[in-house]
Amino acid sequence: MLTNPPFTRVYRRCSGTQHPPENLMIRKINRRTFAKQSALFSAPLILPAAAKGANERLNVGVIGVGGKGAHNLGQMGGENVVAVCDVDRNRLAGAKNQHPKAAEHTDYRKLIDRKDIDAVVVTVPDHNHAPATLRALRSDKHVYCEKPLTHTVEEARAVAAETRKRKLATQMGTQNHEAPGYLRLVEMLETKAVGQVREAHIITDRPGQWWPQGIDAPSGKHDIPAHLDWDLWLGPAKTRPYNPAYAPFKWRGFWDFGCGAIGDMAIHLMDPSFWGLKLQGKVKVTSEGPKANNDSAPTWMITKFEFGKRGDFAPVHVYWYEGTARPKDPLIAEQLPMNGSLFIGDTGRIACAHGQSPSIIDGTGKTPDPYLPDSPGHHAQWIQACKTGSRTGSNFEYAGPFTELVLLGNVAFRVGESIDYDPKKGKVTNIDDANTLLRKDYRKGWEI
Repeated sequence: MLTNPPFTRVYRRCSGTQHPPENLMIRKINRRTFAKQSALFSAPLILPAAAKGANERLNVGVIGVGGKGAHNLGQMGGENVVAVCDVDRNRLAGAKNQHPKAAEHTDYRKLIDRKDIDAVVVTVPDHNHAPATLRALRSDKHVYCEKPLTHTVEEARAVAAETRKRKLATQMGTQNHEAPGYLRLVEMLETKAVGQVREAHIITDRPGQWWPQGIDAPSGKHDIPAHLDWDLWLGPAKTRPYNPAYAPFKWRGFWDFGCGAIGDMAIHLMDPSFWGLKLQGKVKVTSEGPKANNDSAPTWMITKFEFGKRGDFAPVHVYWYEGTARPKDPLIAEQLPMNGSLFIGDTGRIACAHGQSPSIIDGTGKTPDPYLPDSPGHHAQWIQACKTGSRTGSNFEYAGPFTELVLLGNVAFRVGESIDYDPKKGKVTNIDDANTLLRKDYRKGWEI
C-alpha cells in the first residue's frame, strides 16, 4: 500500500509555497529567464508552408459532432466548415443542419484524405485519437485533438515525433491550459513561490456516476441501432458485437476504448504540475486499487509518480487519487479540494480547485507578478496558429510527453508492481513484460 510522506511536494494547477529560509526572497523572472526555463515546455514557433492570413477563413473538417464534438464544432463558427464526420447519422444530420454546405462523412479517413481541408478537429473515443491524428498530420493538416491525446504510451510518442517533423499547428483539447487561474499557478510553481514543492496531491471523484468502471465486458445480443455504423465506431479495435454498454459515452471505462478516470481528468488536473514543475526525465510509478480487471479500469486508484532532481527543482512525489480514493493523511484530505490539487512546499501549502485560481492556505509565500501572456482562448489560439504560425500552449510536442506520463499510471496498475520508466528509451526498464502495455494491436486498415 502507498503511504503519504510527511511533507508534500508537487502539483500543478495550484500555487506553491515560499523558498527555504536561506532564500526567502522570491525570484524575479523576466522574459529572458522565463524563456530559458520553459524552453522544453513551450510550443515551437510554427511556420506552415501554406499559412493563411490572419483574416482569411480556415477550411476545417470536424470529426465527431456529438457531445464535446458539438461544442468544438461550435467554436469553428467563424471558419469555413468544409466537412463533418460522425458514425452516428442522427448527430451528423444535426451538424449538417448547422452547416448546410458541409460535406458529410461517416468514415474519418475519407474526410482526412480530402484535398480541400486545411485543418481537422478530432473529438472521438480515445482509441481512435492516434489513428485519426497521425493520418491528418501525415496529410499536412493542422490538428486539434481532444484529450487524452492518445490511447497508449506508444501512440503518444508517435504523435509527438510526427509533429516534430512538420510545421503544423496542433492543440490538445485541455481548455483550462489557457485559463488565467492555471497560468497563475504555473507561475507560482516555476518561481517557487512557496519554496521547493516536495509533494503534489491531485484528486478527482470520477468515474463516480459519470460512467462505469470495475466491470467485465458486456455480453448478450443487441441489434445495432439503424443510425449507428458500429464497424466504423470500432475503428482500430478488435471486432465484437454491438452493446449499449459501450456506446455512447460509457466506453471510457473499458481498456479497449478508453483510459479510465486518470486519462480523462489527470490530463486536466496534472497539467499545471507537468508544466510548472517540469516533470520530465526518469520516473517511478506505483498504482494501487482493487483487484485488476482485464476489461475495465478500477473503481478507485491511487498513483504515485516519483521524480528526481530536475534542474533547480527538488525531487518530488506526485499523488493521484480517483473515484472513492482519498489521501490517508487527514490534514491533506481536508485541505485538498475535490477535483483539484494541493501542493506542499518548504514554506507553505497551496490549494487549487479545477479551473479556479490558486491560493496559499498554510505557511508563507508570495505570488509573483504575472508574466505568462493571456490567451485568446484555447480554440482561438489554435485557429490563430493555423493561420499565422503563432504558438499554441498544449501543442503535441508538449501534450505527447504529458499524455505519455499520465498513461503510465494505468500501466503500473495493470502490472501490479512499481515500474521504472525511461522516456528517452520509451520503455519500462525493470519489468520487461510491462512494455506490452505501452502499445496495442490494430485492425487492418487502421494501423498507425
